[in-house]
Amino acid sequence: MPAAAEKTTEPTRKAEPASVAAYRALERMIVTLALPPSAAVSEGELTERSGFGRTPVREALQRLAWEGLVDIRPRSGIVIAPINPSDWLKVIDARRGVEIILARSAARFLSRDAAQRFHDVALAMRKAAIMSNVMAFLDADRRFDEALSEAADNNFAARFAEPLQTHSRRFWFRYQSEDGLATSTEHHLAIIAAIADGDVDGAEQAAGRLMDVLRGYAEKLALA
Repeated sequence: MPAAAEKTTEPTRKAEPASVAAYRALERMIVTLALPPSAAVSEGELTERSGFGRTPVREALQRLAWEGLVDIRPRSGIVIAPINPSDWLKVIDARRGVEIILARSAARFLSRDAAQRFHDVALAMRKAAIMSNVMAFLDADRRFDEALSEAADNNFAARFAEPLQTHSRRFWFRYQSEDGLATSTEHHLAIIAAIADGDVDGAEQAAGRLMDVLRGYAEKLALA
């Protein structure tokens, strides 16, 4: 994938620790397959490609390893996690319950700041869908997950959901269908609308429908 694809289009973050910024950069390369599945890479290569120093990259790699996105092998380098099509079903099944918890809590506890973040995400998703810009949608999707976690105010659920969301984005990017961008946008906007209305049951139903759509993609892939 061209190097330009590794750049992010999202707004600049304030005072973000270098290790977190390095994590975001490497995570995006993994999700978008700029770092291909099963590829062997070195810490030096990742330092050069990400533009961050060795310490932030090393800390980012520890987090990525915990999330199952890389395998750090002493004295032999780093291996990017493979993509096994059948694993997508497992990811979605594990993710469904926690996504519903987060959506319900977000609708119940939505703050003004979180509402603004959802508003901005909705605009970004609509623009990405209109422009058929998958990379911009992926950035907006991650921002949606972050807004959801912030609004839900449940760190336990958010920490459980985060790696599953990342793995799911990677599968979606690799195996998206022709209508995947428009369909995903539609379902995310439905969740945002329910949360903005404070509709707890509606948020649960919308989150469940999104998981149903993703599971449908995963089932087709498993049967292919």
